[in-house]
Amino acid sequence: MKRISLCENKINLVLEITDDQEVKLLHFSALPFEEKDLVSVNGLLPFTLVELQATGYDKTGVRHGTNYVRTGPGYRLKYRDFNDTRNECGRKLEIVTWDEPSGLEVHSHLQFYDGIAVVRSWSEVVNKGSEPQGIEYVSSFALTGISKEGLMEAGEKMKLYIPRNGWQKEFHWNEFYLKELGMSTAQSEDYHRSSVTIEVGNSGAWSTKEYLPVGYLRNEEVGAGLYWQIENNGSWYWEISDQDGQYYLKLSGPTEHQSHWWVELKPGERFESVKAAVGSAVGTIDEAMGELTRYRRRIRRKNEDNETLPVIFNDYMNCLFGEPTTEKELPMIRRAAEIGCEYYCVDCGWYSDGHWWNSVGEWQPSAKRFPGGIKEVMDAIRSSGMIPGLWLEIEVMGLECPLADKVSDDWYFKRHGKRISDMSRYQLDFRNPEVRKHADEVIDRMVNEYGVGYIKMDYNIEPGIGTETDADSFGDGLLKHNRAYLEWLDTVFARYPNLVIENCSSGGMRIDYAMLSRHSIQSTSDLEEYKKYSTISANAPTGLTPEQAAVWSYPMRDGDEEETIYNMVNAMLLRIHQSGHILEMSDSRVDLIREGIACYKQIRGDIKDGVPFWPLGLSHYEDSWSALGLAAGENIYVAVWRRTSDSPCETIPVPVLHGREVKLTQIYPKQEAYQAGYQWNKEDGAFTVKMDREYTARVFKLRPCCSE
Repeated sequence: MKRISLCENKINLVLEITDDQEVKLLHFSALPFEEKDLVSVNGLLPFTLVELQATGYDKTGVRHGTNYVRTGPGYRLKYRDFNDTRNECGRKLEIVTWDEPSGLEVHSHLQFYDGIAVVRSWSEVVNKGSEPQGIEYVSSFALTGISKEGLMEAGEKMKLYIPRNGWQKEFHWNEFYLKELGMSTAQSEDYHRSSVTIEVGNSGAWSTKEYLPVGYLRNEEVGAGLYWQIENNGSWYWEISDQDGQYYLKLSGPTEHQSHWWVELKPGERFESVKAAVGSAVGTIDEAMGELTRYRRRIRRKNEDNETLPVIFNDYMNCLFGEPTTEKELPMIRRAAEIGCEYYCVDCGWYSDGHWWNSVGEWQPSAKRFPGGIKEVMDAIRSSGMIPGLWLEIEVMGLECPLADKVSDDWYFKRHGKRISDMSRYQLDFRNPEVRKHADEVIDRMVNEYGVGYIKMDYNIEPGIGTETDADSFGDGLLKHNRAYLEWLDTVFARYPNLVIENCSSGGMRIDYAMLSRHSIQSTSDLEEYKKYSTISANAPTGLTPEQAAVWSYPMRDGDEEETIYNMVNAMLLRIHQSGHILEMSDSRVDLIREGIACYKQIRGDIKDGVPFWPLGLSHYEDSWSALGLAAGENIYVAVWRRTSDSPCETIPVPVLHGREVKLTQIYPKQEAYQAGYQWNKEDGAFTVKMDREYTARVFKLRPCCSE
């Protein structure tokens, strides 16, 4: 028996190589390792490092339902090699195990990042045997013993935070004790195992149509938490269940059972799982999301957009709604520049004379909408001092597009011999060189001919479980397409490193760090109700960094000053995505937009480095009050929203400033007529705010008085 123990970036990790040459992950936590916590009726058997299920191999030893426990040949993998090295990111572990009868070898990778309590984990399966092997499941990360610290029963002390996500319902977190999800212990304490599984995942190309690929599990008894994200722009899966007296967490990409994924590895071939990030910290979800924020910034493509955070105007939401023309755009461009916008994006409809939904795909500008050509509008944007942008949906072809039937069937996803369509669009397959050539020609034309520096890249369909073309399974075709699309994106950014491409999928239907490690900015929602958008705004930093989170500010034509302020506050600690009928508002409301943008420009240097926290907890759509904080060095910013409340007052805790004298100011809006009541209480480490009217919002800055 051999133990490998390390503490790296405040994560304690313990591996054991048993006398039978099995590799066990005994511990992964911010808390120290305690031998006494390894209580199991079967000893160390459940503490598997990796799960691997291949076709034809027995799952053995437990009544497990469809749980990924005792997978075959995963349960019989033996130790082969261990490498402990350092690279530009930090410490890197690689553990090699293998199964002699099948010839399958697994490389388990654990990449640490200096100064961040997060590990990136993935598995690589190599067929070193003489026969093909069908892979049904491989874990990206597997950890048993997630509830082992403390004395209380797991169902009573373990609280799981699950982020539901959906169209116009993004970032909606819910909290459950494990017992509330059917995980109470019914068997003897050291024996319990169950077919009950907490399953969260996605099947299809809209990676976040039901859930964010993120989770948080907190041990309320000992005050430590485990947090994770899965990084795939398609299907993914995680589960929590129990085995031999311990609870486990297993993360993966697509699976055969959940997402119709299966791949055949011929001798000499290899498969790499999707990547997952996992961390542990003492504290609350604030500490967890702070570490994930730092990690997300570390793995992201370096780009100027996330350093400078320019203000975007987009003509769609509560504005032109997909009906752009030169006549409408030119005065809007002038006004957008006057109020301080720096990008101006012409949204959908620019490529069609009339109804455009079914005909997308050629991406040629409409001469009827733009008699002088689209370049006239792009030039007007640039002449006004802004960077021009256009909407695009490059991954689809409309059923009525003139090109649709002129290209071969292998351009498209197919199942059972038929093209797959959704919402009157076909899904293009980016493994096809002709598809990528078509996409390159469109991008090159937009950049080089039209002068575009910003693309809103939308994606409005869900083509389902995948494609049969050149694939071992539907899910295999989808995963290969997902990866081919990412490779294509990389080539675009290599050609045009300063091009900003917004990731949009009907709003927030693809908020994952396969995409966001490349894109500098992400649409957070299509929600048209600004009063509810504040929950999306407050919770957005749970899914992505603040500087990547584009939030609509779209004052309504018939709104008033407080409605305008509320819209602006929704966006001001993230990325301003300005819209609305800015030509049809009172001067006082336009002045409030202008003031909000000017204030944003003063603080955006802090936003790009700020770490989020939630003074009132994560926001829910029914909350009376919500708040989002950003801590950036000595400067702390807090956005506060009052929706409906019986009281005009609310206390906003800022624990990091407890006991300190603080300069508290309302930085938006600054006009005396809109000043809220507010007061700092150093003994409580909190400030009280008073807003007399419902549906009002303000932004505050706190700075310790000893700081300049």
